[in-house]
Amino acid sequence: MPKGGYMRSEHEKDLLLKAVDGYKRRLIIVSDDYRILSSSYDEDKDDDDSIVGRFCYEFFYNCSEPCRDCIALKAIRLNKSTIRTDYTGFYHGKKERCRYSYPVMDNGVFRAAVVMDHEEPGIREMEDQLKRSNAFLHNLINSAVDGVIAADMSGKIIIFNEAAAEITGYSVAEAIENLDIRKTYAPGVAEEVMRLLRSEEYGGKGKLKGYRADGMNQEGQVMPISLNAAIVYEEEKEVATIGFFHDMREYLEMQSKLKKTQLQLLQAEKMSSLGKLAAGVAHQLNNPLGGIILFAKLILEDYDLPDGVTDDINRILRDAQRCSDTVKELLEFARQTKRELLPLDINKSISRTLFLLESQTLFHNIVIQCNYDETLPHVPADSQQLNHVLMNIILNAADAMDGAGHLTLTTGRITDEKKIFIEIKDSGSGIPEHVLPHIFEPFFTTKEEGKGTGLGLSMVYGIIENHGGTITAESTVGEGTKFRIELSY
Repeated sequence: MPKGGYMRSEHEKDLLLKAVDGYKRRLIIVSDDYRILSSSYDEDKDDDDSIVGRFCYEFFYNCSEPCRDCIALKAIRLNKSTIRTDYTGFYHGKKERCRYSYPVMDNGVFRAAVVMDHEEPGIREMEDQLKRSNAFLHNLINSAVDGVIAADMSGKIIIFNEAAAEITGYSVAEAIENLDIRKTYAPGVAEEVMRLLRSEEYGGKGKLKGYRADGMNQEGQVMPISLNAAIVYEEEKEVATIGFFHDMREYLEMQSKLKKTQLQLLQAEKMSSLGKLAAGVAHQLNNPLGGIILFAKLILEDYDLPDGVTDDINRILRDAQRCSDTVKELLEFARQTKRELLPLDINKSISRTLFLLESQTLFHNIVIQCNYDETLPHVPADSQQLNHVLMNIILNAADAMDGAGHLTLTTGRITDEKKIFIEIKDSGSGIPEHVLPHIFEPFFTTKEEGKGTGLGLSMVYGIIENHGGTITAESTVGEGTKFRIELSY
């Protein structure tokens, strides 16, 4: 009788029996002494003898005693459905028929056990498909070029791919076992990421797209990353988060180099144009200046003049000579003068420049400290031009300190690049951030009108570039400025 006392009609019973007989898998009913009471087995097709009344272990496996760990007996003893967990598909070399069993009860009294020879519907196929899906997903995650990190809501990491290991410095095993996801971010960033994930600001609630953040590696170093992240929900409850970490260090470094190269190209173009202009002006001035100097000297030699007139003509000669020197600087700036590159001792060149300047009134209240690398190799350079560079920068530094402060000159070697460097650091007022990118531009000056031409650092830039070197500047307002020159040896 069905559960609840319901009596089936003959028509229902007939349909139910036909459904059982039409079942593609074997279904048998056995007693508690292992005898087969009924079966959906097609006797005419598979065997000549009736299986009803025979022992199941004898009919199916040709054994003389019940199977070890009989699934039917287990269902009878436990009085509930039972499945074989160690199912292999074969027993005693024959196809295994007993995978699932449940008892048939009549008013609380055991009547028989039903045994099925198949797995639970599709379970083996589902397990295989799940294994294949998991393997594919594992390979997919590990093949990603970005770091993939997932964690539960407590911060415990549950997914950590090879790219994440490379970015952070933690091994996959170490991350899965011990790492809290908060430690992959700089302090406070993880909390901000969760706040944004729960808001509508970046891609909608539960999503975060293209967010620039600071990650942190195992060494405690901050790393710029681009983050795409999401919250994983189950029935609207937050259960996990997953993030894709793109390391921005290489990109930002390339971007910085590209920007620097663009600025250098722009500066070189400006210098080239100004050089042509300066060369033309210098040649135009050379002839009249030469005439002024020549005829002033002739007057002094050919005429007996009063002392006052002689003094005036000497003043004309001095000023004309100053103009001539300026023309020479313009020609040097325009690269019209001949450079003579000879092995140069940088330390001695700096010392000679300081010797000429230290006695000047402007340097009386400036403390000068020199940190020389005595092992520096000689550098191919034009000593006169390099002295011009050093003098210009040092005079600018003294001017920035208003004649009082500390001036530090340091030399050293960049072994990996076969270069030497010169650093000149002052404790002056510093250069504002918006001004710093323009200091090497021709005619750019922050000095009052009449106190600077804006050509000094432009010429310095041109000379260093002409030597195949580089010059850069760093500055903080109120703290001072540092110029760094690098030259190959």
